[in-house]
Parts: sequence; structure tokens; C-alpha cells
Amino acid sequence: MADADLHPSPLPPVAATPATGTAPVLPLHDAAPLPTGLRLSMLLRCMAIQGSWNYEILVGNGVGFCVEPALRQLPGGVDGPLYKEALARQSVYFNAHPYLASLAIGALARAELDQVPPVRIERFRTALCGPLGSVGDRLVWAAWLPACSLVALLLFGFGWSPLGVMVGFLLLYNIGHLALRDWGLRAGWRFGLRVATALGHPVLQHGPRYIGLVSAVLGGLALPLAVHRAIGSQNPLSPIPMGVAVATPVLAVLLVRLQSRAEGWRVVLLLLAAFVLYSVVR
Repeated sequence: MADADLHPSPLPPVAATPATGTAPVLPLHDAAPLPTGLRLSMLLRCMAIQGSWNYEILVGNGVGFCVEPALRQLPGGVDGPLYKEALARQSVYFNAHPYLASLAIGALARAELDQVPPVRIERFRTALCGPLGSVGDRLVWAAWLPACSLVALLLFGFGWSPLGVMVGFLLLYNIGHLALRDWGLRAGWRFGLRVATALGHPVLQHGPRYIGLVSAVLGGLALPLAVHRAIGSQNPLSPIPMGVAVATPVLAVLLVRLQSRAEGWRVVLLLLAAFVLYSVVR
């Protein structure tokens, strides 16, 4: 397949309004879908976005490295001034969550091929740092990673081998993080400077809350089963751990519903009394 088939033709530049001399208005049309060859090249580079991380420009060099395949389509190619200026512009300070940085990479590549004025690209680039950092931290580090860890703990409680637990965790975690990177790249390319539309996606806005709720249930199921196995039991389906595993999320829902009508010390005292009664009867 010829190289031209793998890369899109650059979109025509938007001229300034002659009457006013004001900055051009961003075109509202969506770009053609990101070609597969270019998409895979940029996505593969996203895996190494932190490879040149440093305290001065953080992942700035990584962003330039990831955007570079798209910049080759600028008029004049890799030897032209547009390519060199764009690459230098994309290799300065940038800070974002490494997984959501692909959203910026797709949007910046689209902006450069649209030949948006450099000043506007630089302002847009700076404005992306905060939202991509905070949204990514909440979604990945505070939600997805703990949820995957609890799934691994649940697998351990059900008797999986250490190797199986590790493979299960890595598969689940990487399916999520690779899907997020790929979605970000395609969404950034599609929306360009209107990428705020993509930041309003329900997964980014509400995902941490729902994943947190699922994690609470997973924790209630996983902890008693994992502790039961850790103390030497070989049967994860015995009555005690299964009873605790079922009772924990039920108790959590009950406490949420009771809210201020049940004080914490009373609940703890009731649970202790139940365990003592069970020990005596047994």
C-alpha cells in the first residue's frame, strides 16, 4: 500500500476575514476518519509518551513524538518550514494524564493540519493540561486501577493461582487503558479544537462515580474471601466466607439507607454480639 494511502491529505487552511483581519474561525465540519496506518503509528507512539519525561517540560517531547507522523502531511513534507515549526511547537511543556494525553495528541494533530494560527494552537495546548490531568486521575488512578485490583483480589479469594491472578489483572486493566487511549486519539482527531465536546463524554464525567460504586461491592465480596484463603482454607465456597461476602454489601446498602438513624458504634456492637453468639452456639 502506498504511503499516501495511509495518511490523509492536509485540510485546506482557513483564511482570515479580509474585512476585519480577525483570527480565522475554526471550521465546524468533522475531519475524515483517522486513517488506520496513521492511527496505529500514533497510538503505538503514545505507549512511549513518558519515555523522555523530565522536570522541565514533563511529557512535552513525548507529545511532539506522538504528533510527528501526522505533521509529515503538512505542505513541504519533513523538510518544509511548516513541519519544523509545528514539531518545535508541539515539543514544549505539556502536562496531562498519560492515558488521556492521546485526546490532546489527536486534537493537536488535527489543528496543525487545519493550519490553525500558531498562537491559537499554543493557547489551546496550554488550556488542555488541567482538564486532561484531573479527569484522567479521577477515572484511572482513583477508579479503574482500584477496581481492577479488587477483581484480582476476588480471583485470589476464589482460589486462582498467583500467575492466574496476575494475568487476570493485567488483561482487565490493559483492556481499559488501551481502549481509553484509542478512543482519545480518535475523538481528538474528530473534534480538533472543539475537543471540549469529547471531555463531556459520560464515561469521563460519570465513570469514576459508577466504578466507585462497583468497587465498593467488589471490596465487600473480595476481602472476606481473600482473608479466608490467606489463613489457610482451601474451600472459598464454605459457609462462613460466603456468608460474610454476601452480608457485607447488603450491610453497606442498609447503612446507606439508614444514614443518620443508625450510629456506627451501635452497628459494630450488634455485629460483635452476632459473632459471639455464633461462637457459643458453634
